[in-house]
Amino acid sequence: MRKRCFFDKSDAKFLGINLILAVLVGVGILVGLIAWLRTYTQHGVEVEVNDVRGMVLAEAEPLLAAEGLVLVVIDSTYSEKVPFGTIVEQDPKPFSHAKHGRAVYVTINATTKRQVTMPNLQDMSYRQAETTLRGMGLEVDTVYDYEPSAFRDLVLDVKRDGQSVLPGDKLPVGTQVRLVVGFGRGTEEVEVPSVIGMKLQEARSVLLSHRLTVGAISYDEPQQEGVNQYVYRQIPAEGSKLIEGETVALRLSAEIEKAATVGNENDSEEWF
Repeated sequence: MRKRCFFDKSDAKFLGINLILAVLVGVGILVGLIAWLRTYTQHGVEVEVNDVRGMVLAEAEPLLAAEGLVLVVIDSTYSEKVPFGTIVEQDPKPFSHAKHGRAVYVTINATTKRQVTMPNLQDMSYRQAETTLRGMGLEVDTVYDYEPSAFRDLVLDVKRDGQSVLPGDKLPVGTQVRLVVGFGRGTEEVEVPSVIGMKLQEARSVLLSHRLTVGAISYDEPQQEGVNQYVYRQIPAEGSKLIEGETVALRLSAEIEKAATVGNENDSEEWF
């Protein structure tokens, strides 16, 4: 009886054939998968990217969608050289090629003018105030309005179209404003108006309209953002006579009720 080897030539042949078949099947699967991925991702299929610069989003989005591209806004900027709300930059660049389904990233110009906050310029020299306002993007009228004041060449008020602009007010960039500048004390006598019950900026405007300015200011409570304080005492009192440009001292409180009680006391007590 012939004895069989543990691993003979027939077994090696069978194993070799199976191994070759396994490799061929694996290669076939890999080739098929690559072909499917190419088809699924449309490998090699590209479209030309339209130039959407200068368009608004409502125009650019359907145009890119018709090419199989997706518009994505990634940033905004501000420029007066191009129309508001239009696209100023895009990636991929115009007339380049991109795959179907690719995102086109765009930067748009702001839809409205950028706004700036008016700083407090009272008692600042008019030249320093001009530099500050122009640096913010506002236009300063070269003609000034002059008013009597305790000090010469200091800013008393800022106006836009004849109306006072208060610190904290918002203005579009490019807005023209005019400075109200003091020229020192005048020579005429004026009557002091009542500013009782007014907020500080309102009181300042009223006194300026009477050619007077705000002097010393004191508060009953510490100033807090968003909390209004009201004048409840003034020195000199309403009806007193002052020379143009002289000052009126004010005391304020967050309790407006004080204006109805203390404010009518016509005394000259010093409370500063």
